Amino acid sequence: MNSAEPTAAPDRRRLPPQERRRQIVEGAVAFFADVGLEGNTRDLAGRLGVTQSLLFNYFASKSDLLEAVYEHVYLNRLSDDWPTLLTDERQTIRERVLTFYDAYSQLIFQYEWMRIFMFSGLAGAALNRRYLDHLGKVILAPLLKQMQAAATGPDVPQMEDLWNLHGGIVYIGIRQHIYQVPCPDDPSEAITRAVDRFLTAFALGDPNE
Repeated sequence: MNSAEPTAAPDRRRLPPQERRRQIVEGAVAFFADVGLEGNTRDLAGRLGVTQSLLFNYFASKSDLLEAVYEHVYLNRLSDDWPTLLTDERQTIRERVLTFYDAYSQLIFQYEWMRIFMFSGLAGAALNRRYLDHLGKVILAPLLKQMQAAATGPDVPQMEDLWNLHGGIVYIGIRQHIYQVPCPDDPSEAITRAVDRFLTAFALGDPNE
């Protein structure tokens, strides 16, 4: 399909500014997921059925629009509750990790999340580097500290080990939305097996406790 072709009839209504901005951002998310970050604002405007000048009434530049896309797709999907969940010692580490990845996988195993993330990396854009830096500091680092304190075996997990676990889980979504190869309809079993192997390798309690 031509990237400039509108996907729906143009919305000519006079919308409140916040609603129009949201509409543009959501349309930009779908557009850049389809065509990549090199897609231009003229084609985006054509797809949305609005003028290019209208886009620039809300965003001073394409970079500003991409920043809004980044916030919508990535930052806004990170729950403020996750750091607290992952450091809540009233639950076992296994319970915490499985609860986190159950919620996290549902949020990121999406066409738009995966495609924009891959396009951003290939383009050398800073969007996914910023996201991974945030994820490492806010989510994985506190969890790693808990794991290192709880490890009972001679081998203590390091950040690279935790990134390997995380990357393996994310790869389920990459296979589905990037490579478009068969994946489990319900990834929870594969995620549970990966987490249990990790916990066993570092003697982080009984995986079935």
